[in-house]
Amino acid sequence: MNEVTVMIIDKQAFFRSGVRQALSEQVGFRVLEGAPNDEAMDTIEAESPDVVLLDINFPALGGLELGRKISRRYPNSKVIMLSPNSNDDELFEVIKTGAVAYLNKNTTIEELVSIIRRACLGEYPINDSLITRPTVAEHVLRQFRDIVSAGKVLETVTAPLTYRETQILNYIAQGNSNKQIARILEISEQTIKNHVSSILRKLNANDRAHAVALAMRNGWIPAVVKV
Repeated sequence: MNEVTVMIIDKQAFFRSGVRQALSEQVGFRVLEGAPNDEAMDTIEAESPDVVLLDINFPALGGLELGRKISRRYPNSKVIMLSPNSNDDELFEVIKTGAVAYLNKNTTIEELVSIIRRACLGEYPINDSLITRPTVAEHVLRQFRDIVSAGKVLETVTAPLTYRETQILNYIAQGNSNKQIARILEISEQTIKNHVSSILRKLNANDRAHAVALAMRNGWIPAVVKV
């Protein structure tokens, strides 16, 4: 497995330092610490971490709300929620944020490393939590049934792309290279590449031109006429 970039966002500096030290001793990990304020999103934007370890009691935005924003805006960064007192009600709320895992902050480093690696492989360890907590599983199923019985349409009615992905696709449509887009948006070229990969995957496109054509056809980006 390639090097895994992990970002720790927690209000306690002592906890951040401890986790950073423990993960740094593992092979193949690059560890960052997130600032305990609203700048966390800027750090994620700039660094594009593979995994974000997020304190559920994170101040300012609140862990759940911040986790939801990260999952929606940066789907390539997998969110693992950490809680000092994990419980069924909290797990249910975490599931709704799109987090891939939910762990007690007292978990062992071995388990944490295993969960991080599984998340990087595209797995959802949070499903394990549902298996061991039937009450939460029943709650999730009940909410799903309520949505269906209410006649709500369970489909995406807007572009499946995030705001940043749509922005990048617009620049691609205008003929800009990854390097040029990175310079315009003042973020790394690697971050642009990550976003492009996500765009191609979401649209099931063969290449950049195909992605642009699909987005224009669906009205997600304006048609560009070159002269």
